[in-house]
Amino acid sequence: MGSFRYLSWLLILSVVLEGVTLEVQGLAINWGSRASHPLPASITVQLLKDNGFDKVKLFEADPEPLKALGHSGIQVMVGIPNELLEPLSSSVQAAINWVSQNVSTFISKYGVDIRYVAVGNEPFLKDYKDKFVKTTFPALQNIQAALIKAGLGRQVKATVPLNGDVYQTDSGLPSGGDFRPDIRTLMISIIKFLSNNGAPLTINIYPFLSLDADPNFPVEYAFFDGKGAPVVDGSITYTNVLDANFDTLISALEKNGFGSMPVIIGEVGWPSDGTPHANIQSARRFNQGLLNRINSGKGSPKRPSPPDIYVFALIDEDTKSVDPGNFERHWGIFYYDGTIKYPLDMGNRKSLVAAKGVRYLSRHWCVMAPQASLTDPNLPGGTSYACSYADCTSLGYGSSCGNLDARSNASYAFNMYYQTMDQRRGTCSFNNLTVLTVIDPSRDGCRFEIMIDTGKHEKAPSPSTSSRGKHVPSLLVLLHIVTLIFCCMY
Repeated sequence: MGSFRYLSWLLILSVVLEGVTLEVQGLAINWGSRASHPLPASITVQLLKDNGFDKVKLFEADPEPLKALGHSGIQVMVGIPNELLEPLSSSVQAAINWVSQNVSTFISKYGVDIRYVAVGNEPFLKDYKDKFVKTTFPALQNIQAALIKAGLGRQVKATVPLNGDVYQTDSGLPSGGDFRPDIRTLMISIIKFLSNNGAPLTINIYPFLSLDADPNFPVEYAFFDGKGAPVVDGSITYTNVLDANFDTLISALEKNGFGSMPVIIGEVGWPSDGTPHANIQSARRFNQGLLNRINSGKGSPKRPSPPDIYVFALIDEDTKSVDPGNFERHWGIFYYDGTIKYPLDMGNRKSLVAAKGVRYLSRHWCVMAPQASLTDPNLPGGTSYACSYADCTSLGYGSSCGNLDARSNASYAFNMYYQTMDQRRGTCSFNNLTVLTVIDPSRDGCRFEIMIDTGKHEKAPSPSTSSRGKHVPSLLVLLHIVTLIFCCMY
């Protein structure tokens, strides 16, 4: 009987341990704040917890998100914007003050579990034309010194999130990887400094951008389901660009004596709108493959142990710069209000959970009036003005609202302005072109939004004012709107 009882307990223990090994260990994600109507911080933190995210990266030290993350069980990487690199690089005291205000205070007073400080954001991006080359490393050194002075040198590590363009391969294969010649010496200095302080190298990898920038890029190679032609590099076969890109970095580290350097993937994801390749189907396919990979504990061929991977991003941000492309405002796995864009298996057969407790403005939409004419000379200027203050990137070519007829196209622009301006009186008044409706005009995958009620009531600029040069959106969006309207006039 004793032997039977022992075997029974052993069997139960083995089942319990098996369940533990299969349990998802947690997920990491980016939480951006460039939104006209941000999801309240407390609701966002609950959204993170409900979906199993136990690590989050913030792009700046926003007080409300940091306070909400206190005692949440979520580990935090807090960012320093590039515009602060210069003052932080030239003054140790400035770094000490920054750490005191944005790290020490939130750890001690609010119980925020800050693990990393991200010094800058992709500061060596080629598009910046060396703007931050001289300030990034000194800023990193000063922040590290400030962390040590604050007694946080072991608890909080300083790192620099870098774009994947800091390395390259002349052979076209991962084994040929090395750092970009113009910043190679600087990169080695930074990596050595990080290594000496026990900090990881952080790199952002974007298969989507490779596809979007190159019409000849093999589409299937961007995804994880092995449908594309493999790339053979000696004894290693690569079936997706994330592995190949990551191992190009690992080869660069090995060539320069840092083969065991810990690496974090700070950003990787797929947008759902804004260009033909940025759509719901591709975003779901990529992000589900990414989550499956993370949850399975799979690394790359050269680094079988998986790095921390921060998915980009949690929610859409409707005021982000569209200089890189209209897709920039649509990286979230959730819409701006925390509603679900597409289903995802988060691991252990758990589905995405939407945000709870979100308050909206009233169910009114601003649309083109039935009696208004498409030939009205005020129409092109009205829609252009509306989109100069609101996000119309979903109207672009190949986007979710890109196939609307001219009347619906104008309605979308007017409604986005009305919603962005908190439905204030007078913001659905465009020279008798518009009317309010309680009937949702959304259709065919094109969402006519109603914004979150943020409780803010600043004075809205009137459509009749002359300040039309501010907040100009992508020229392509405006041209698309005007083209659609005029094409239907004749």
